[in-house]
Amino acid sequence: MNVYFDTFDTPLGAFTVWINEAGSLLATCFGEAKSLPSYCGVKGGQCSAMRLAKARAQFLEYFQGNRRDFELALEPAGTAFQQSVWQQLLCIPYGTTRSYGELAKSLGKPGASRAVGSANGRNPLCVIIPCHRVIATGGGLGGFAYGLEMKRRLLELEQRGPLKLRAS
Repeated sequence: MNVYFDTFDTPLGAFTVWINEAGSLLATCFGEAKSLPSYCGVKGGQCSAMRLAKARAQFLEYFQGNRRDFELALEPAGTAFQQSVWQQLLCIPYGTTRSYGELAKSLGKPGASRAVGSANGRNPLCVIIPCHRVIATGGGLGGFAYGLEMKRRLLELEQRGPLKLRAS
């Protein structure tokens, strides 16, 4: 399978997106291509801004506060349970949050908050599958693969509007 990626600047720094030959998203990460966590299951790839133009445009619109929903095919690799958690994440509306416990209940597994948190933490498509919208039951931020400051800024973008560009 051929894999392609593109890295571009956003108000939160570099962001990288990977797609397959059919154009479906496989993974995303903050940072350069080498920053992709190994659990995402994507290795290597060929840089191709042209193949990723549609995805890049949609992510930039999101970071500018002009897009709430993505129109991209998704093919994240994960277990059946992870896939079920990620499907629930896609149901969390823009600008809102849910607790790990609420997600567990929505899956019919009210005692599985930690398992939901683990699946959330292995999400290969950050931003587009909005794991940043999941918080701790007490209202704390919980965790995020790219740090709590990044999570806070994503939530701020969705609740208050566009972020200012970072100084280089």
